[in-house]
Amino acid sequence: MSTATLFIDGTWVAASDGGTREIHCPADGTLVGTVSEGTADDAVAAIAAARSAFDRGEWAAVPAPERGDFLLKVAARLQERKAEFARAETLDTGKRLVESEIDMDDIIGCFTYFGKLAGQNQGRLVDPGNAAVVSRIEYEPVGVCGLISPWNYPLLQSAWKIAPALAAGCTFVLKPSELTPHTCMLMMDVLDELGLPKGVANLVLGAGATVGAPLSEHVDVDLVSFTGGLETGKRIAAAASATVKKVALELGGKNPNIVFADADFDAALDNALNAAFVHSGQVCSAGARLIVEESIAERFTDELVRRAQLIRLGGPFDEDAETGPLISAAHRDKVTAYVQKGVAEGARLRCGGTWGTGDLEQGFYYTPTVLDQVERGMSVVVDEAFGPVVTVETFTGEEEAVAIGNDTHYGLAGAVWSQDAGKSQRVARRLRHGTIWINDFHPYLPQAEWGGFGQSGVGRELGPTGLSEYQEAKHIYHNIDPQVTGWFADRKEEQ
Repeated sequence: MSTATLFIDGTWVAASDGGTREIHCPADGTLVGTVSEGTADDAVAAIAAARSAFDRGEWAAVPAPERGDFLLKVAARLQERKAEFARAETLDTGKRLVESEIDMDDIIGCFTYFGKLAGQNQGRLVDPGNAAVVSRIEYEPVGVCGLISPWNYPLLQSAWKIAPALAAGCTFVLKPSELTPHTCMLMMDVLDELGLPKGVANLVLGAGATVGAPLSEHVDVDLVSFTGGLETGKRIAAAASATVKKVALELGGKNPNIVFADADFDAALDNALNAAFVHSGQVCSAGARLIVEESIAERFTDELVRRAQLIRLGGPFDEDAETGPLISAAHRDKVTAYVQKGVAEGARLRCGGTWGTGDLEQGFYYTPTVLDQVERGMSVVVDEAFGPVVTVETFTGEEEAVAIGNDTHYGLAGAVWSQDAGKSQRVARRLRHGTIWINDFHPYLPQAEWGGFGQSGVGRELGPTGLSEYQEAKHIYHNIDPQVTGWFADRKEEQ
């Protein structure tokens, strides 16, 4: 692709200083492409374009059902280009092609959902208790949105933001991870091809500290939505507070996967592997904290270790592979240090903890890792690894299971495994996490809200609330029979 890969005010442009970045596939280091490396000035230009487009009102003036129809057209076009998008996502992230194809189905589902929802949230009438008054609540677009998405699910996490923003009538500037830009570039191509007015959708590429910072600081941005790490999220929230803009943050989790002794053993074990090791654990909702009832813990852990050692690592187009590489050498080093620190604190390394060898040496592979004999204060239990690492804790009763599951400053997701429906529901209600699965792990629905408690973030994506994040509620009070109030006397005779 050309290095004119920033999309600002309806035009593909190069970085203002000519800067570029090479994108390499994490699976083998091959060059995927060279893209523009934007500057802060580029981000400000994109914000100005989005501000101008919003203030002109062209997109917001389109009736909401018609905006929804546009999103349905986007979904249809993504379906037509699914193979192209999936391949691009796989090359950037190193994930298996089949996983990227599943992601594309979810992305299409997201645009379809918000396309259908767009025309359904048209406000409501309020009963004022006065026949002379018509009172209604209208929902208007929040304005210019700064959308910052991560590298693990580049287009999926972007779609969770783009679709509701467009459905609401907003304009936006999208800043994907500098490591995985290509599918977001393709998305801009689709929006432009389908006739979205210029300036409504803008794309800037580059490092967060450079091009991401203006999105949270600039007075002309009305909302910033960020998915990523906790510390970056804190900085964004602090920067956004100066202009009191709306903030939506999804900041990851340390997610408990609680297995009771009466669970379906084989299903719980299989899903514990999925929970921890899908996409090499680079999932915000990964079940990296396995909490097993003591009476089955030894057997369950032994089987988990045996199965984890059989997981096949491989490149994105290796049909025998079951999971792929980490995103970068720096991230692999971070996961390596994380495991080493846990072992130094007293955790027992049951398997994994090594880099890929042989044919995998050119990529950033890390073997599935199980740590047991951990204690609740250890760093591997408290902190998020964002890699293929699972810790094993034990409990002896329902109360202790809940206490352990809630012993985290995060609160994104968790699971309960039991064939006792009453117990499962009790535990699910008491866990302080935004999504709770019972006898399952990982599925989500575009019509169901997604987000976390505690330091997993603020706000929600998906579902009706996901649309509401991009709207402002306005109360219009219309007195159709105005009268003199007489509150202040008209003392004409005193003048």
